[in-house]
Amino acid sequence: MRSLGIRVKPSEFTFAVYDSDSNDLVNVEKVKVPKALEAPEALKYVRNTILDILREFEIERAGIRITESNSQHLNIRRIEIEGVIQEAFASSTIVAYYVGQISNISSRVGIERADFKRYIDGEIDCGLVENWDNLDHDEREAVLTALGGCNA
Repeated sequence: MRSLGIRVKPSEFTFAVYDSDSNDLVNVEKVKVPKALEAPEALKYVRNTILDILREFEIERAGIRITESNSQHLNIRRIEIEGVIQEAFASSTIVAYYVGQISNISSRVGIERADFKRYIDGEIDCGLVENWDNLDHDEREAVLTALGGCNA
C-alpha cells in the first residue's frame, strides 16, 4: 500500500510517497506554486497537481501536516492550500486520509510527541526510511506524515 504525506508552505508543498509493503520511500519532491498565477488559478494548480500525484503513484492513503492551532504566525495562503489539498483528497479515490498536527502525526507513527521536533531537526534518525540525514526539514515532515498515512 502506498501512502502520501504533504507539508505545505505558502509558495510550495513537499510530498513524500511511502510504500508500506516494501518499507520503501518511493519519492520525495517539492512542488513550487507558480508566482505568476493569481490566487484562484494557483489553488486550481495545486488541486490538479495533487490529483495527478495520487494517480501517478497509485496512492491509497494520505495525510497532510496542517498548521498548529496555536500558531503565532498564521499564513492565509498556506491555510488556503491546505484546504484545497483536503478537498482534493475528499474528491479522489483514495481509501482514507487524515489531517494532522504534530500530536496526531506522532501518535499515528508511534513516536513521542515531544520527540517530533527532534526527528525533524535530525537529532533522532528515523529508522523506517533510508537516507534520513539527506532530507531537509520539510521533507522529513512530509515523510513522517506519509508514515502516519499508513494508519489513516
